[in-house]
This record gives sequence, structure tokens and C-alpha cells, in this order.
Amino acid sequence: MIRGYMNEAGRLHPVDDTLEPFEAVVWIDVVDPSAEEEKLLEDRLGIDVPTMEEMEEIEISSRLYSHDGASFMTAILPARADGDYPEMAPVSFVLAGDRLITVRYHEPRAFQTFPARAGKVRLGCESGEGVLMALLEAIVDRLADILERAGRDIDGISRGVFKRTGGKPTKTRDFQTVLENLGRKGDLTSNIRDSLVTLERLAGFLGQVAIQRKSSKDMRDRVKTLYRDIRSLADHVGFLSQKITFLLDATLGMISIEQNAIIKIFSVAAVVFLPPTLVASIYGMNFHFMPELSWPFGYPFAIGLMILSAILPFLYFKRRGWL
Repeated sequence: MIRGYMNEAGRLHPVDDTLEPFEAVVWIDVVDPSAEEEKLLEDRLGIDVPTMEEMEEIEISSRLYSHDGASFMTAILPARADGDYPEMAPVSFVLAGDRLITVRYHEPRAFQTFPARAGKVRLGCESGEGVLMALLEAIVDRLADILERAGRDIDGISRGVFKRTGGKPTKTRDFQTVLENLGRKGDLTSNIRDSLVTLERLAGFLGQVAIQRKSSKDMRDRVKTLYRDIRSLADHVGFLSQKITFLLDATLGMISIEQNAIIKIFSVAAVVFLPPTLVASIYGMNFHFMPELSWPFGYPFAIGLMILSAILPFLYFKRRGWL
């Protein structure tokens, strides 16, 4: 699918015929192109449209380069990022003259919201370079929203880990869900970090392209601001990753504490019942002469002695704070 947008007083408007009028089109958005569409674009634009295999190359030289007067930039962007498992796929941005061409095989949210917003508000989309800057700013804003949501979710998990109910810590059975949630947030932040790394490299390369194209000072300043925004998001995602690691360690420590508390209960119970067991064992011996056997109060005395021998260790442990 090929979508074309033209500039009208600084606003973007879709064109009925994607490539006509060709001179007025400032942005061509290519979504999962067929072989015929790729050939059509290559014939009209005079450039090689990146294929999915070329976009997935991890070498910087394969993602950021200039060829035949066009600048090719590829970044990994998330789609369907409302959950914890976004669809991560590459998107290529090609600056060819005064025209921007984007090639993608999935639907990042920014590509859905940006055209509608750019059609209502002036975002400096008079040229392909301006469209690229406004689009990248929308992508960074979307990544910031994802990280904000992830941060709120991680704060909620933190409160659940350290929450105390009735003076007692959260039960161990809840920690399995906590570990699962932390794992999902860890995967999400890892994916966003990968995306930010590619965008940071793209912004650095775009700064060089802006100098070579002798772009306006305002455009170069926007590139620098974009780079700083990406760096700040990268620092924030690093903080979130550290917090997830801390919560993971804390959760495992809480599980260990709960397990130790259970073992302590069994250990104390064994010690408490040890003296009564000793008393019962003594009076269970089959000796012929035992003075208490003929004593009328022998049985109550033995029972009372066993109860007393159980209560005294319990009170001692209680006083020492071991229970």
C-alpha cells in the first residue's frame, strides 16, 4: 500500500492519486509494498526501496547511509505497544530531495496519529525534511508515553511487593504473579531500549545529513533537541531497568524470608514438643518398679508435667522474640 501526502499551508493532506501530482507530494508512506509497488516507486524516485531483509540488517552501515543523493535511515519501532509485548520491526526513512519516503511492514501508533494531527496543526511539514522531523518527534512522544505507563505499572508492583497487611508481609503465593509482571515489564523496557538505541543513532546521522544539506538553523536545532530527548528517554529506561532488577531481587528476598518463617515455625514446634515427648517416653518404659504407677495421681501428674514442659519453652521463645 502506498499513501501520499502533500503540503497545503504547512499542513499535510492525503492525495487521491498517491503519486499524482508527483511534484507536490512531500511524504510517501509505503506499507508492506508488493513487488509491483516497489518497482513503481523505484522508477519514479530513482532510488532502491529497502526490502524487509535489508531493513533487518543490524550493521550501522546497512541502516544509516547515503546513496545516489538520498539518505537512508532505519530504526526499530514498536507497534501494538498498549500491552507488554509490542511488535518490534524496522522502519526505513528515506530523504530524497524535498521528499520523505517511509517504508514499513507494521503499524506503529505514531504513523496512525501523526497524519491526522499534521492535517490540523502546522508542524512545519513544508518539505520532506520537515515531515521527517515532525514524524520523529511524534515517535519519540509515543515512546515517552509507553515508558510513562511502564513506570506507573512498576510503581504499582513496588507497592505490592513491600505492602504489609495487618502487620504481616504479603503472602508467598502472590509473589508468583509479581515475578511474572516484573518479567513482562523487563521485556517491555528491553524492547524500548533497543528502539531508542536505533533512534539515537538515527538522530546523530540526521544531524550530519542536515549539515550536508545546509538545512536551516531551526531545523538543525530541532535535530539537536530530538537527540537530547532520545538521550533523556534512554537514561529513563535505564533507571526503570535498574528498578526492575531491584524489585526482582527484593521479591526473591521476600520469598526467602517467607520460606524461612515457615521453617522457623516447624523448628519451634519440634522444640516445644520435645520435652513432652521425653516425659511420655520415660513413663512409657516397661520397668517392673516405677513409683508413679501405683500412685492415684500419677496419670494427672504425667499429663500436667508434659503440658508444663511444652508451655515453658514456648514462653521462653516468646520472651526472646523468636516467635
